[in-house]
Amino acid sequence: MSLETWIAFVAASSILLVIPGPTILLVVSYALGQGWRAALPLSIGVALGDFTAMTLSMLGIGALLATSATLFTVLKLLGAAYLIWLGVKLWRAGDEMKVEAVTSPAAAGRMTAHAWLVTALNPKSITFFVAFLPQFLDHKGDFWTQMAVFEATFLTLAFANAFGYGLVASRARRLVRSPRVIRGVNRTGGSLLIGAGLLTATTRAA
Repeated sequence: MSLETWIAFVAASSILLVIPGPTILLVVSYALGQGWRAALPLSIGVALGDFTAMTLSMLGIGALLATSATLFTVLKLLGAAYLIWLGVKLWRAGDEMKVEAVTSPAAAGRMTAHAWLVTALNPKSITFFVAFLPQFLDHKGDFWTQMAVFEATFLTLAFANAFGYGLVASRARRLVRSPRVIRGVNRTGGSLLIGAGLLTATTRAA
């Protein structure tokens, strides 16, 4: 793999990651509710979710999802239902800032699991990696070495991107003090997550 190819991969990945999706909506919503303490476990969950999606793509599951409408639909509906459940939970938080308090390793673990599931249960991510990664592979080079480099690079970028969004949201949290504003933030975030779940549910495989 040439340095130019790696730089092109970094540039393309950075552009794709910075565009907010369901995962970033989750990170922002939780960071607004809990503050900077939520940024780290959520970012770890995002990286693990992307690692799952990339590994499944590498193992050929992405190609299977692209050809099996039933499998794609099942995974898609699971992910959509989870997003909607999280959105309803946030909506019902009302004027409470603490959506999930990071008061123990167990609480941080649950938050990491939320982010991992939202990221990993997106079949579009898996099929996307199937189409995206081959563009940068050198077919004359060692496949596994290249995949290790690409995965490490993408996961580092995904972690940094989610962590950055989380820190920005936690900064904005300081401006959110009144119960009315807090309620509005929770309901807006909840509505966006529910909308993302509905959008995911209506997304077609191709």
